[in-house]
Amino acid sequence: MSEITYFDGRGTMNTTRVLDLVKVRAATLSIGTVVIPSTGGATGLLAAEHLSVLDVVVVSHSTGYGGPGMQQMPAATRSDIEAKGARVLTTTHAFGGVGRSVRKKFDTWQVEEIIAQTLKRFGEGTKVAIEVSLMAADAGLIPAHEEIIACGGSGHGLDTALVLKPTHAQTFFDLEVLEIICKPRTP
Repeated sequence: MSEITYFDGRGTMNTTRVLDLVKVRAATLSIGTVVIPSTGGATGLLAAEHLSVLDVVVVSHSTGYGGPGMQQMPAATRSDIEAKGARVLTTTHAFGGVGRSVRKKFDTWQVEEIIAQTLKRFGEGTKVAIEVSLMAADAGLIPAHEEIIACGGSGHGLDTALVLKPTHAQTFFDLEVLEIICKPRTP
């Protein structure tokens, strides 16, 4: 049996510890793939360096997330991450695509955003970890239904790591969260 690490706070201050825990748990379980969210690329670059023995998939915000045509991860940072051996995915958010547009236009919540809000009851990082695993599986960058580690954070950096069996967005209810490696104690 594995222990769960609970952090007193959320965000960046936990990033290095999360990566350390991920490295140990991946080795223990013989897991070779980890999915990391990264907005501007700093967390992705750190993960690519720290987890170089693993297949690291870094998922950025979709283009347009910060404004029309805007990509929050600079091209140079993306190149640096890829030079370290990680892959970078930029795609539509699994829990915030067209449904978010409907909410903004008509002030009506859609199913994927209700799912996202429900997952946030376990913490923002839990929602992010599950969402980026769906996005990476849909892009064919990680194996669906094979154990991986997915990480998430609350705003910036990492504070959550889960062992899960990912799936595709269209088969969301087949996703299995197998273990919580770490998370903030307060969502």
